[in-house]
Amino acid sequence: MIIPPFLNRNDAIGIVATARGIALEEINPAITILESWGLKPTVGKTIGLKDHQFAGSDAERMEDLQQMLDDENIKAIILARGGYGTVRIIDDLDFTKFIQQPKWVCGFSDATVLHSHIIHNFRIATIHSEMLVNHHKAVAMESLRKALLGEELNYQISSNPSNKKGIAEGIIIGGNLSLIYSLAGTASDIDTDEKILFLEDLDEYLYHVDRMMMNLKRSGKLAYLQGLIVGSMTEMKDNKIPFGKTAEEIILDAVKEYDYPVCFGFPAGHITENNAMILGGAARLEVGDSIKLNYKIKP
Repeated sequence: MIIPPFLNRNDAIGIVATARGIALEEINPAITILESWGLKPTVGKTIGLKDHQFAGSDAERMEDLQQMLDDENIKAIILARGGYGTVRIIDDLDFTKFIQQPKWVCGFSDATVLHSHIIHNFRIATIHSEMLVNHHKAVAMESLRKALLGEELNYQISSNPSNKKGIAEGIIIGGNLSLIYSLAGTASDIDTDEKILFLEDLDEYLYHVDRMMMNLKRSGKLAYLQGLIVGSMTEMKDNKIPFGKTAEEIILDAVKEYDYPVCFGFPAGHITENNAMILGGAARLEVGDSIKLNYKIKP
């Protein structure tokens, strides 16, 4: 797996909106934060554009991201916000120059499309991180800074009663469960064999969480994992007749027959403490009396 160069002082970082629209005023505080890290933010043309819910047309969003991918002076790209829309442009992007000069691509939720496509087609690592619209999340932004600058990115958190204990070593992949489900059978599909899979989601009906987990199971994507990390399953919904299980219970039921460690409650996803994770990065996961996640990546 290729690890892009970590950033240095005065490196340029590109800001784009590949999904929902966002105004420059909404991310001005985030630009100030990036500058305080010694970086030079470069605002893309999609910031401020609006085409219904999107940050400009498909063509405008694709061209803006393409320019950032191709520009050798841009050392990393961070998405301004999520929503929906990246999947509409992914197949029109040309990654030729990006492959020649890899750079970090950062974001979460809808950015799962980019994470999965880049990691599984080009074997280039990405950063699952907070986006600029949520600049007020101090812990999340600090972890993004550490990830971009190549500082130590290790985590230790309290255990969860639903955890399955054990030790796993492997490359971390994954992201938003709904996006992973939607990418099945496409050029952006994930390969989970011998990997540590990370999952998180927001605002889903519990029966649909079960449907998505059954899809992963029936397609063999849960059978040969090294380990499973479950982040936040935020604001889950239910029908008038309750489904009868929480999202965590649904996930645990889907993997109960497999003999690998499972960690619940990892602080990443649609929560305030959305800690950065290097997807495509080799790591060691220890699930015991506490949970430890240590990356084997050096600057």
